[in-house]
Amino acid sequence: MKTSRIARETARVARQLLPTDPAPTRQTRSFATSLNAFTANDVSAQASPPDVKEEDLSDSGSSLSSALSEANFDIEDAAIEASSTRKRKRGLDMPSTTITTVSATTSTRTSPRKANPGGNLKKGKRQPAKQSINEAGEVEIHPPADWQEIYEAVQEMRKRVLAPVDTMGCETLAEEHLSPQDKRFQTLIALMLSSQTKDTTNAIAMRRLQTELPSPGLTLQNILDVDPVRLNEMIYVVGFHNNKTKYIKAAALILRDQFNGDIPDTIEGLISLPGVGPKMAYLCMSAAWGRTEGIGVDVHVHRITNLWGWHKTKAPEETRAALEAWLPRDKWHEINHLLVGFGQTICLPVGRKCGECTLGRSGLCPSAVVEKKKKTVKRVKKEVVEEAGDGEVRVKSDETVAVKEEEKAVDGL
Repeated sequence: MKTSRIARETARVARQLLPTDPAPTRQTRSFATSLNAFTANDVSAQASPPDVKEEDLSDSGSSLSSALSEANFDIEDAAIEASSTRKRKRGLDMPSTTITTVSATTSTRTSPRKANPGGNLKKGKRQPAKQSINEAGEVEIHPPADWQEIYEAVQEMRKRVLAPVDTMGCETLAEEHLSPQDKRFQTLIALMLSSQTKDTTNAIAMRRLQTELPSPGLTLQNILDVDPVRLNEMIYVVGFHNNKTKYIKAAALILRDQFNGDIPDTIEGLISLPGVGPKMAYLCMSAAWGRTEGIGVDVHVHRITNLWGWHKTKAPEETRAALEAWLPRDKWHEINHLLVGFGQTICLPVGRKCGECTLGRSGLCPSAVVEKKKKTVKRVKKEVVEEAGDGEVRVKSDETVAVKEEEKAVDGL
């Protein structure tokens, strides 16, 4: 019957509107049981716990689960992989050809371009990094011709606007009064919580862990002792909190049994922890140990550098390899913080503020949303009348006049 069909459609819509992630106070017994069973396993005997990395990601669906099971990406990297074309092969390795980097500081620079605040935005040209083969048969990487202008312009813009990462980024969340070892652990936890989570939200979760766990707060021993259901409640505000709870508990056991209670001091050791991918590892190595061994590429760095036309990459690891091939090493640490703040304030993922961006006004950004004026001609029929001597009004003639109108059209990516 028609009525029953409408009822079924209504029920279907209602089911779609229901939250797929219930509040922590309403967690089912099966979830609590699975968390306790997970932490009860002796994962310390395994260098790379398969039950952690191949865990069914109930928060994110089967596509994210398959992405994490193929490699030990962090959740943020896996989300980018899941959104790309399925036919594309993941985990592309760098070519084995020897690569020689041409110094980026000696590249030819064009004359400085003046900003044009009063006029329309200008679209720049894509000038990606290029490679050539030298006489020795080695691949030489030549940096983008305008990279220094772009970099310096972003630095100036970042000085004028305070971004959430400046005050609530992962590097700032560890408590200063703790021992260096406990501070390093807090930095690792902050990074593990940060995937697919805003800095403001991540700071809230970290503050709850620091204040609601028994004194002295967020330490390795307290994470080992806390009930997993209680831990999940404290980090409920972050994305993928169910999986992050399991990852944190498993990582704590590994740190206790394999790393003498401290976090690893190598990239390989950090990546061996469940839920920690290359981006987290490079950022953690730099923030916790003070050693910069690679560029931490998150969604902002990956997206913005592709918008600038520096390269055309599909995954963060490809972007990292492309940047490290020519970007001066002294900028490897700061570029993540620089572009994350830029992406939070001006070059937003949705609704980029190209009108406020120096790169758009000066024609340095090839992806700037340019506002153009388009002229159209509208034909209007006009009646011309005349008044006769006898008082009558007669139509003398019809004239067609052209009325010019201006319309605005938006051109950009």
